[in-house]
Amino acid sequence: MTTLTYFIPALVFGMTLLFILGIFLYASSLKNRRDVLRKIEREGLKEGETGSTFNDTVRQIFGKFIKGLAFLARPKQEEEITRLRHRLMQAGLSRFRNIVMVFYGTKVFCAILLPVMSVLFNFAFFRKVLPFQIIIIMVILALVGFYLPDLWLKMRMRSRKDQISRGFPDGLDLMVICAEAGMGLDSAINRVGEELKLRHLALSEELKTLMLELRAGKLRRDALRNLAMRCDSEDVQSFTTLLIQTEKFGTNIAQAMHVQADSMRTKRIQKVEELAATLSIKLLFPTIFLIFPSLFLVLVGPALIQAFRVWKG
Repeated sequence: MTTLTYFIPALVFGMTLLFILGIFLYASSLKNRRDVLRKIEREGLKEGETGSTFNDTVRQIFGKFIKGLAFLARPKQEEEITRLRHRLMQAGLSRFRNIVMVFYGTKVFCAILLPVMSVLFNFAFFRKVLPFQIIIIMVILALVGFYLPDLWLKMRMRSRKDQISRGFPDGLDLMVICAEAGMGLDSAINRVGEELKLRHLALSEELKTLMLELRAGKLRRDALRNLAMRCDSEDVQSFTTLLIQTEKFGTNIAQAMHVQADSMRTKRIQKVEELAATLSIKLLFPTIFLIFPSLFLVLVGPALIQAFRVWKG
């Protein structure tokens, strides 16, 4: 019994140490890969001449393990897989290879990891927990771990959508300046994508993807529709609809984008004014429940204490 008492905490410590070591090796492998790619670009070597490292081997083994787990959660209907690809595209993850399989494998891995860690934690610190309670905790943690990647994906989609919505008015203003300076639409989009690389990276990546589709020979209206689908923003959808109609009817692109930029700027000002108008209502609840009780306690507290002393004595 004494040996088991010391063995379980040591096992938990070892598992935690291996988990942290795995994260460190994965981060180190990403850094080594970036360094290798920079060296290839700098020296003009081929990728096959660089050789593989231990970190790359570990990363490949872990990737194969995750892909192997993906078959346990992969749905049989292609509609769900297509819907997931669409969500990954909106989250900016579609450029990664085999991202669908990695996502499903991560769901299964989290669903297994959390119950295992909970069992080790219970055996190490809570030895009097009933088996029925352990089973319930494991089931709950398995469900939480299985749906945790979905929650992360939803948060990433929302964050990327907000980034694109915040950066698109500035990008449209730059696009109007380029169009009024005599640049074509494709050149203006390419230039704006380069200029927004430091300030609005998400929008810059989407504009570069649009340019790659145009250079690959895709029709402009189809590439613009794909841009609106990836961004999932009302401003981007109205902009792409404007460009498609402008190309269809042959109107002036610079003038149409100028009108769109003015309306978008007005819309931004109205949104800020709306947020400012609702600020007083939002501050009402913290004022009532947090500030007023403290102020009441400071002002009336000494008088109440004195009255209580007089009444007591």
